[in-house]
Formats: sequence, structure tokens, C-alpha cells
Amino acid sequence: MDLGSLQSKRFYLKIFFFLSGILFASWASRIPTIKGLLSLNDAELGSLLFILPIGSLVGLPISGYLIAKFNSKELILGSCILQAIALTGIGFAQNIFILGIFLFLFAFAMRLINIAVNTQSVNLQKFYAKPIIGSFHGIWSMGGIAGAGITSLLLSLNIDISYHFLAITAFVFIGAAISYRKLLGKDRADKGNKLIFGKPDPYIMRLGFLGFFAAICEGGMFDWSGIYFKEVLHTPIFTYGYFTFLVFMASFRFVSDKVISKIGIPNTYILSTCLIISGVLLSIIFPYFWIALIGFALTGMGTASIFPMTLGLAGKSTKYSAGMGISIVATYSIVGMLLGPPLIGYISHLFNLRIAFILFALSGLMFIPVSNSLFKIKS
Repeated sequence: MDLGSLQSKRFYLKIFFFLSGILFASWASRIPTIKGLLSLNDAELGSLLFILPIGSLVGLPISGYLIAKFNSKELILGSCILQAIALTGIGFAQNIFILGIFLFLFAFAMRLINIAVNTQSVNLQKFYAKPIIGSFHGIWSMGGIAGAGITSLLLSLNIDISYHFLAITAFVFIGAAISYRKLLGKDRADKGNKLIFGKPDPYIMRLGFLGFFAAICEGGMFDWSGIYFKEVLHTPIFTYGYFTFLVFMASFRFVSDKVISKIGIPNTYILSTCLIISGVLLSIIFPYFWIALIGFALTGMGTASIFPMTLGLAGKSTKYSAGMGISIVATYSIVGMLLGPPLIGYISHLFNLRIAFILFALSGLMFIPVSNSLFKIKS
């Protein structure tokens, strides 16, 4: 495949990463709006957020089956459309029951597209000598920044959430229609597509634990940063924290490929731990607007490289195909999402949100022993 064709496929895959990011951020940055509209307390919100990882968990075996049966581009298109439709449903939901149904579909579709775009990114990486996966995740974060920025603007204009989400859905439909045919085709793996039951593969299992703790940090910050700025810092425009976290996570993802080339993946895991712990502790010890912004920025930088590195390593499994390896590691991540955000809500309800945020620092600390164990297996 010539360089021009590769660059084209890389560009259009980035569009789908961007669309996925803007879909997720549009929902996540509106969580405080939904909480207020339905008059939910922290524990009730935590229970509602519990639906997201359940929907993702249901999507995992289905995504593994689909990625083994079809090329990733078909799964990318279908799941992107389904997620956009579910977002519109969330915006028009008038009660918790209807909201729960569309949240389930939203999470289900999000899991499908995450597996599909990451599988295609790993397959594209095989054509390049230098790391490129981090830049895809940087584009996802840019979509998140755009989503949070649009939400901030629409909040200041008092635009209803239903019109907001309907506009995002229309934008996603247009972007998906333009980009679909330009993606990498015929990338279905011929072997390694079956899940092997029995003793877990040590390599994949440790990558899974890295994904588990990363999901607690990243997913929890997505879901609770707006609440933290609204209820702990009493900031009227509560998207500041979420926006700052996303900006610095995205910025560091764009340079993460170069950082990994310079210091290596093992040292990058250690660097990520230091940034997460310092950022979280700074935010909870000094709950003041500007200091918390710095803390959220450091936390965003710390979480930036974990998923790109971990999913990239999963694609190098000698036991499973890229799609199946990513799907298995994603299972662990879903468990992290299943436990993290709701647990933050329950701890906050019992104590307060500042104490609950300590969970992020503890999860970040675990990257060092788990990654050390991983690279001992490889050696």
C-alpha cells in the first residue's frame, strides 16, 4: 500500500475517533444538567451511571463476534450511527426509565465503536515503523474538547439539551457518511479470533489490569469532574474542570508517541502514575478554582498515554488477533467503568466528593507494579 493511500486512511479513521469523542463528551459534559432536571442525588446519579458499564459489558462479546465476522469499517459505521441516535434519545428522555434505556444503547454502541476503531488503528500501525496510535486517541480527546466547548457555549445561551444533542447527531451522520468509504478494508483476521477459555493468558491479563485502573481514572474523571467543579468549587460554568482535563489529556496524547520513543513504554507508565497522583492530590488538598484546574491538567496528562499504550500492546499478542486481544483487554476496562464512577458516587454520598477522588490516585498508583510485572513476562 502506497504512502498516500495510508495517509488518507489514517486521516479518515481520525474523523471517526473525533466523532466518537464528541459524542461521548456531549453526554458527559451534560451530566450535571441531567442531574438537575431529574433532581438526582449523588447516590442516585451513581446508580444511573451504573447502566453505562453494563451496556458496554453486553457489547463486548457481541463486538468480539462482529470483529471476527466482518471488517472493522462496517462495525465502525454501524456503531457510530447507533450511538448518535442514542444520544438524541438521551436528550429527549423525560424520566429515569427512558433515560436508562437510551444510556444502555449509548454505552453499547460506544463499546462497539471503540473496539472497531482501535482494531483498525492497530492494523494501520503495522504499516508504520514509528508509533502512531497515540495520535488517534489525541483526536478522540479533541472531539471531547469540541463537545465540552460546544456544551459550555450552549449552556451560556440556555439552549435546551434536546436541541443540543439533535444537532450533534446530525453532525455525526454527515461526518460518518463522508468518511466511511475511505477507511481500511479487508482487515478481518484469519486466526486468533476465538476466545480461549481456561487459564488466563498472563500477558493479556496484566494488560487488562492496566485497562481496569485506567478506566477508573479516566472514566471517573469524565463522569464526576463537572460535579466536582459545580458542588465542591461552586463554579457556575461547571464544564471548566472537564474541559481542562480533556485539553491536557489531548495535548499530551499528541506528543505521547514521541515521549514513548524517547523514554520507552515502561518509563511512560511510571511518568503517568506520578502525574495522576500529583494532580489528584493537588485538587483535593487545595479545593480552589485555579489550583484545582492545575490538578485536573496534571491528571489529564497522566491518563493520556495509558489506553493508547495498553491497547497497542494488546494488538501485539501472539495468542489472539488484534481485535480479539483489544476486546479482552476492554473487558477489564469495562469492569473498571462498572465499579469506578458508581463507587465515587457512593463514597461521596457517605463522606464527600473530595474524599471520593482519592480513589483516582490509588488507581493511578497501581500502574507501576502491574506494568513492571507485564514487562517481566515479556522478557
